[in-house]
Amino acid sequence: MNQSFFNFPSLKKRKENLSSLAYNTLGGLFWSFSGSSSQIILQMIVLMVLARILTPEDFGVVNAATVVIGISAIFAQLGIGPAIVQHPNLNIDHIKTGFTFSLIFGICLSGLIFAFAPLISSFFRMAGLRPIIQVLSLGFLFQGASIIAKSLLQKELRFRLLVIIEFISYLTGYGVIGIILAFLHYGAWALVMAQLAHAFIFSLLLIVFQPHAKMLRINRSALKELIGFGSGMTISSIFNYFARSGDYMVVGRFLGAESLGLYGRAFKLMTLPATVFGNVADRVLFPTLSKLQNDKDRLATTYRRSIAFIALLSLPTSIAMIVLGPEIIRVLLGPKWTGAIVPFRILAVGALFRTSYKISETVARAKGAVYSIAWIQGIYALLVITGAWVGMHRGISGVAIGIVAALCIVFILLSRLALHLTSISWKKFVGAHLSAVGLSALIGAELWPITLIMRNVALPPLAILIISIVVVLITMLILFLIKGKLFFGEDGVWVLQAVLKFLQKEK
Repeated sequence: MNQSFFNFPSLKKRKENLSSLAYNTLGGLFWSFSGSSSQIILQMIVLMVLARILTPEDFGVVNAATVVIGISAIFAQLGIGPAIVQHPNLNIDHIKTGFTFSLIFGICLSGLIFAFAPLISSFFRMAGLRPIIQVLSLGFLFQGASIIAKSLLQKELRFRLLVIIEFISYLTGYGVIGIILAFLHYGAWALVMAQLAHAFIFSLLLIVFQPHAKMLRINRSALKELIGFGSGMTISSIFNYFARSGDYMVVGRFLGAESLGLYGRAFKLMTLPATVFGNVADRVLFPTLSKLQNDKDRLATTYRRSIAFIALLSLPTSIAMIVLGPEIIRVLLGPKWTGAIVPFRILAVGALFRTSYKISETVARAKGAVYSIAWIQGIYALLVITGAWVGMHRGISGVAIGIVAALCIVFILLSRLALHLTSISWKKFVGAHLSAVGLSALIGAELWPITLIMRNVALPPLAILIISIVVVLITMLILFLIKGKLFFGEDGVWVLQAVLKFLQKEK
């Protein structure tokens, strides 16, 4: 593959063990985690600004539009991107064919969404939704042109470059254009133009810094191979998207734009840690596990360590979000968003389920079990829509309860599939979570009374958040130094030590 000038020295090291798959994986995890953490901080800052300028209705209308755009985005690539990453014998015909197919299909899909925008907007019964959908449909043109470049970066484990591109595009799109337009009173259109600018800059940078053959040509044999894997991925992705957006559809259709705005922000905040922990792990582990798909022992070990480490990250975070829900909402969104507090705390209960099931799904994808994933995602979609439908009679808090129940069930189903593919027992799977459960229980027992005391003395929400975070971090550090294997488990300690060794090598 062609290399860009973004070849950093640290990734060129070829000392003993540093050219290994383990080194590249740790490097990918480190840079993806660092970049995503930086982007999450940036997103929080941007959200704090936009939430104080725009209204819940503005966010609700754009959320409704992104539901449509999101499901359409799945069809824009038909699984071509993941197929490029997973294919064990990729050649130039696959790249040319994938690029041509994705580009043409992106153009066609953009035209279809633009034409059917009036019909789509009538479903949500929201004023001003039609032109927003039409403008956002232009994003498929950018996505179709850059899918192959993004997939090649992932396949080559060049995550540092991908992180930089994501950060720059988000900063420019939302941090600059979105905030400026919001201050100029463009309302929901500030979010629309920010999203479109983000998509354009992201695609442009991918194309520039990951060159590849762009000749328009389709090889039937190559297309058949890509679609063979990609079609299963597409079916799974369609079900998964309905699972992730079915609640938005129900809330937007029956409870209105304001309720969707409140619920959408609560869900977005809950998924921020999951984005850092789950999506980063998925992005890095998928190409890594694809290389290990025929090495069952290493695959099983990697999976076990991954779920143990994810539990250590997500469970304490979930406890903190439940306890500090009021402060998180008031600090990040402002006083007019207090209606999001209760659903946010409820959704936080399912943070582990949402984060961990992504790891199990990644293992199954790496093994090529895309159709098994698809039927599980179909059940998930049905559970989400049913849970949201039943729960909406108690408002957005009832919807949140239905979503947590759906997350729990899909977590169990995907874990069962991954355990079967890796030959890991349920006993070992549960054991991988025990240390995280114990650690989280201690943190919750400590954090709850401290938070109540600070509220009783009327400390500002920001002060409560800062003090609580410091207390939790100090507690975790002390526990790690005193009884590391007890509270972090052997797998958790192994991962932390491996990361420390990686960082020492990077110096």
